[in-house]
Amino acid sequence: MRSNVKSTALSRPTDYWLLGLALLFAGLGLVMVLSASGVMAERFYHDKYLFFRKQALYCACGVICMLVAARLPRVFFHRFAYLWLILSVGLLALTLTPLGLSAGGAARWLKLGPVSIQPLEFSKLALVFYLAYFFSQKQGMVKTFSVGFLPPFLVTGGLCLLLLHQPDFGGAVFLAALLFFMCLVGGTRFSYLLLALFVASVGAWRMIVSSPYRFKRLMAFLDPFETARDAGYQLVQSLYAFGSGRIFGAGLGAGKQKLFFLPEAHNDFIMAVLGEELGFVGVSALFIVLGLFLWRAFRIALRQEDLQDRLTAYGAALILTLGFFLNLAVVMGVAPPKGVPMPFVSYGGSSLVASFICVGVLLNLSREAA
Repeated sequence: MRSNVKSTALSRPTDYWLLGLALLFAGLGLVMVLSASGVMAERFYHDKYLFFRKQALYCACGVICMLVAARLPRVFFHRFAYLWLILSVGLLALTLTPLGLSAGGAARWLKLGPVSIQPLEFSKLALVFYLAYFFSQKQGMVKTFSVGFLPPFLVTGGLCLLLLHQPDFGGAVFLAALLFFMCLVGGTRFSYLLLALFVASVGAWRMIVSSPYRFKRLMAFLDPFETARDAGYQLVQSLYAFGSGRIFGAGLGAGKQKLFFLPEAHNDFIMAVLGEELGFVGVSALFIVLGLFLWRAFRIALRQEDLQDRLTAYGAALILTLGFFLNLAVVMGVAPPKGVPMPFVSYGGSSLVASFICVGVLLNLSREAA
């Protein structure tokens, strides 16, 4: 009877709804990167299609990685969890060496020949694989402090310390949020999580107030129009973009904020360009598609019978969920500005490929769902 159940599970089709929605997001990203980057690329690089071509290449690489991840044996994710964690630690450590590529005052990238990668994006996946393995193997002792609490927090804390040395405060916050939600479903005592949340909040506040740059950005977030020509400039321009879009938008390609008013128009703030050009209707349609996408992703996790499969699927969906909502919170002024790209939509190879790998893992596990 057990073998028949397993055979039925293996014969389940891939979740083509999730696949189609991911490709739809990636297609939207290509269109918006072309729209948001064309003017800037033509002025500074004399090629308005430069970033579009690069994004299309990243997208092709991401699709290939997704298809590979969707067909790999599950042991590739599960049994080698510590290997992926060690590799991610190594890559993050390399950013602190002369091999690290600095931009904007932070060494967050590694130059590998003609391409550069951001190790953080792949560290998110490595952390999910590790936490899924850890909580599935330690369920008998997950409520204890020494076994169920300390190891995952020490491991994540080590990754966060490497990120803070780059420095990448936003990346460290992302991994901490990932840990919190994985622990929440993994079985860690809620009292331990509250204690950790309090300690982390105090530590984060001390880092903010001890850094003039971070404190300045926090104050600008609280009242961006007070510093509209300085620290609040980017957020103010983002809000202007959304306001200019009104109901139906200015029209695709007709936005004005990307004309050197809005910094990072094709990167972290690409949703502001989308809001200006497609308006309330376009943004609302994107929210509907996003809701469908996340429903399919978490549905796969809920349908898993094996605990490690369930936690892995949940973690992969969580990476995308945090990316979607943190990016939207920043560009809409709900959260302080942090370098969180919009999955599938923002320009950047590491984020795009990592997002496709998350979808590949989910597609893989969708065929294993009971």
